Amino acid sequence: MAMKLFSESLMSELEQQLKQIHLQTQNPIDYAEQAIKCNILYLEQLKTFFIKYKRLNKKEEIEFFRNIKPKFAAKLIYYNEIYALETNKPLGSLKTIDKYYKAELLKLKSYFKQNKDFYRYYRTANNCLDNIYFIRAKYDLKLMHDSLYFHIDHRFSTSHDYKVARILANDALKTFLEEQIASLEKKSLKTSTPAPPATGLKWTGSKVDLIELIYALHTQGLFNNGALSLKDVIGFFETVFHTDLGQFNRVFLEIRNRKSDRTKFLNILKNKLIIRMDDADEN
Repeated sequence: MAMKLFSESLMSELEQQLKQIHLQTQNPIDYAEQAIKCNILYLEQLKTFFIKYKRLNKKEEIEFFRNIKPKFAAKLIYYNEIYALETNKPLGSLKTIDKYYKAELLKLKSYFKQNKDFYRYYRTANNCLDNIYFIRAKYDLKLMHDSLYFHIDHRFSTSHDYKVARILANDALKTFLEEQIASLEKKSLKTSTPAPPATGLKWTGSKVDLIELIYALHTQGLFNNGALSLKDVIGFFETVFHTDLGQFNRVFLEIRNRKSDRTKFLNILKNKLIIRMDDADEN
């Protein structure tokens, strides 16, 4: 309990510090550099507390290395990647920068393919190998694909906690890259999609629900035989329903990370429609 309370309090402090950094500067290189320094300090505090913690049992150790430490490490990895991305960004046209960001997105997909078995294990909340993955000094050379493990402090690391952190960081990095690409496309767009006829329709549900619905429709390829981009579909719905869906990529990430009922709104729609059909049968 003490471990959980300490880590939650520390994470809350860290997130407040990072929020202040983002408010103070909009330049990605500047806020990434400040965030890296901040993250290192908080990760060191977590490490000091953990190493001195004397009442650690097996269940707590797995919980720490699967769910606690990776959240702190992911933030450090994320801002390190942002700093590297922005300092290595080429000078040139919007098209050149767009190509650069898209190449970085492909690298994330490549990492996913290389680690798809562990991605599946982690994403499905599987725990059958937790005693190997998240207990210190419990490793099998056949499972080791990252030489980084052999150069880290084994008092504060397991064979796979870094991979969990990398998954979390990649999720955030993917969102960052998609937002940058969308911003570039918006700047370079010379001819906009014709606006739909003005209507009196207004979306009165939550924006999260609308985004969940749009993603489902777009995934099914129901617009222009699947040729219309997600950004264009979002823009269409924003115009028709007179609403601003803001950073829809971040909202979708939150939907993906729901602990249960990830398609909550779609499930509600399905159940409501079934009830309506049943009522119609009775009349």
